[in-house]
Amino acid sequence: MPRHRAARPLTGRRIVITRRREQAQGLRAALRRRGAEVVELPTIALQPPRSWKPLDAALRRLPGYDWIVFTSANGVDFFFSRLRRLGQNRRTLKGTRVAAIGPATAAALRKRGVRVALVPDEYRAEGLLRVFGKGGWRAKRVLLARAEQAREVLPRELRRRGARVDVVETYRTVLPRSSRARLRQVFGRRRPDAITFTSSSTVKNFFTLLGRRKARRLLEGVVVATIGPVTSRTARALGLRVAVEAKPYTIPALVKALEEYFRDRRPAATAAGAKAQFP
Repeated sequence: MPRHRAARPLTGRRIVITRRREQAQGLRAALRRRGAEVVELPTIALQPPRSWKPLDAALRRLPGYDWIVFTSANGVDFFFSRLRRLGQNRRTLKGTRVAAIGPATAAALRKRGVRVALVPDEYRAEGLLRVFGKGGWRAKRVLLARAEQAREVLPRELRRRGARVDVVETYRTVLPRSSRARLRQVFGRRRPDAITFTSSSTVKNFFTLLGRRKARRLLEGVVVATIGPVTSRTARALGLRVAVEAKPYTIPALVKALEEYFRDRRPAATAAGAKAQFP
């Protein structure tokens, strides 16, 4: 085998990205560097919350919080955009400790000059709860800035520990208008080798496009790869078999996991040129 092919373990693999296009650059580039044919099928778009009132109220009382928790880089973007709209800036956070779930979220905060006090090693609510510790939360004020649809693990457990938690929606995810037509283009050609899901929302919206039965049928024989256990749980609940899961829960780890999965697997003889049976 030629040397350059050995260095490109995803050559000949057709991999679908469901991440929103504005955030897919890193994943797209990394997969292409490894030889993959990358097909984009964004299943989420971002919109402001239905009402700014809860977030605005929280922003006006920022000095009263002991902790602010950000769960995504998207949440950071919307939070600070709104903060500026209200005539405030990062100095309003002075004296308040900031936690970020994951390195991408922490990077988005640091880019804005915010000191991040805590990033758990495990990039999900359970990981943050472990490093937070169980004691000393009575009467502590916590602001949780997150998407409209999110798990209740973090606020529920912090309240159980005695904290006063305000949960505010900073943005919401919706299905892009172009997704249905794009879906037909992607699956109407050669069946993909793999599809990547980088959040529970990307999975749910994929199923919204088709319905559970048709979505499952469309993904028969396609390797399902997720960014971590929360996304995997959503995929399994909808009837998918998750073959690849990133550890840690990052884009580079997802690419590496796909690399390792396909390294010793040759493309099936029937896969090249085989069309998916689009429902």
